[in-house]
Amino acid sequence: MPHVNGWALRAGDGLVLVDTGIHEPGALDELQRTLHQTGHSIADVKLLVCTHAHTDHYGLAATIVEAAGCELWMHPRHEHMTRGVGDPERSLERRIEVARQSGVPIEPLERWAAERRDSNSGIAGIVEPDRELVPGMEVHTDLGTWSVHETPGHAPSHVCLFEPSHRLLLSGDHVLGRVSLYFDYGWTPDPVAEFLASLDEVDRLDARLCLPGHGRPFTDVRAHIEANRKEVNGRVEAVLAALDEHGELTAYDLIPIVFGEEFARMMSWALTITLCYLGHLEATGRAERVSGPDDSQPERWKVTAAKAGRP
Repeated sequence: MPHVNGWALRAGDGLVLVDTGIHEPGALDELQRTLHQTGHSIADVKLLVCTHAHTDHYGLAATIVEAAGCELWMHPRHEHMTRGVGDPERSLERRIEVARQSGVPIEPLERWAAERRDSNSGIAGIVEPDRELVPGMEVHTDLGTWSVHETPGHAPSHVCLFEPSHRLLLSGDHVLGRVSLYFDYGWTPDPVAEFLASLDEVDRLDARLCLPGHGRPFTDVRAHIEANRKEVNGRVEAVLAALDEHGELTAYDLIPIVFGEEFARMMSWALTITLCYLGHLEATGRAERVSGPDDSQPERWKVTAAKAGRP
């Protein structure tokens, strides 16, 4: 499936499908071909489960639900995706305003906005979950019964599934084969803290094998969890050190300092994750916002007086 792993689990005379892929030309045909290789078709999908409501994991949900006549189970905090799909222009305007307030220059901002307006949303349509995928829910398959574990941070709607008899973890985008971090900005107060707490939640499961949302399965699950902790804490400290060295900076100023010049070209991703790190530093009392004299000035950040040792 394009861009994402979809996991098909036998369940009686049908399948439980976990995650969908992006809605784009050829994506549904690719899913059909892949299922056909296992002797199945989309009509065999009796239940669709989405680990979270990002485009690549939820994009084909409406199409699959319509084609298979199946239920969709997903966490109820899916508004970070479905609200934007319902009103894309308002969602884009909000992101433009956040970027402007974060110090992004007008020329790259206008170019990015034009590209976003012309791009495919990757979502076939909004489909609400038939059941809320929350702790206490179970997903029954021939392989065993999967428990639901809330793992917000990457997305407010993120969950992982765990099958204890085989110690299998369906991790979505929470833990991948390589460390690749992203946090949804603006939907919860501190997604970085949520992500770190979610790593603890998954660590306690003691999984033997991880089936991730991208890339190949892997067995050294705890090592990957620790690598994510190390990456997050290292980036947070790098943001703090940059503020301590340079004084007041915008989020946009921080991107090349913390991530390098090559990431400056990935404005949307880099700005989002930088804002989340700054929000985490603010929530933990280590950095604070510095508002401009009026709304036309971008928001700047500095180390808190107590952290900097100033009176």
